[in-house]
Amino acid sequence: MKKELKREIKQDEFANWLEAVIGWANEHRDEVRIGVGVTVVLLAAFGALAYFQSHRAQEAERAFQDALAAFQAPVTGELPEGADRPTGQVFATAEDKYKTAAAAFEGVGRRYGSSALGDRARYYGALSRIELAQYAEAEKTLRELQGASNDELVPELARLALGGLYRRSGETDRAVEAYRGVASSTETDLPRDYALHCLAGTLEDAERYVEARAVYRELVEEYPTSVYAARARARADYLETAEQG
Repeated sequence: MKKELKREIKQDEFANWLEAVIGWANEHRDEVRIGVGVTVVLLAAFGALAYFQSHRAQEAERAFQDALAAFQAPVTGELPEGADRPTGQVFATAEDKYKTAAAAFEGVGRRYGSSALGDRARYYGALSRIELAQYAEAEKTLRELQGASNDELVPELARLALGGLYRRSGETDRAVEAYRGVASSTETDLPRDYALHCLAGTLEDAERYVEARAVYRELVEEYPTSVYAARARARADYLETAEQG
């Protein structure tokens, strides 16, 4: 009985409140009309903005995936002899492949430059330029992305890519600096064992064997279960034996 009485009281209170609201609305009809009109316009604007942003994000994702498909597509000369031709795009040469990918990624970067996906596309565009040995263009983009990006992972990816660029272009000291930067960072989300692996390989290529051996040992000690640990251990042992010999 008490529960029913409480329910009736609450219902009466709500009815009284609703009547009061209706009465106030009748007395202030013009203000309510204006307020409702503004609210409707704002709701419509917010809805249109949400639709536009969602549509734009879907377009950006499709364009990025198309560019990525070109970047990952096989090249005719690299297919195993006698293998069936794969479905999808196949390029006649690596140059054709990376030119297509670079143009596609850079198009995404221009159209959606204020988004994280736009910066990720610019990063992949730079990787394509590296494959084309267009180091100046790639370096410019990577250094810009290293300084600031809407994608929090891209700056570290750019630093790692710069290391590879400098290594390929023969700038050993700059490659070492880039790889050390990633390997020594305590805030990076990138695999530090990979950075150490690249750093040691760069030092070995430059015939800086003592430094290379030390980095290989560091990799093994810090990441004994890494996929690079076995090779790092073998290279460190080899370099130690060669040094003693």
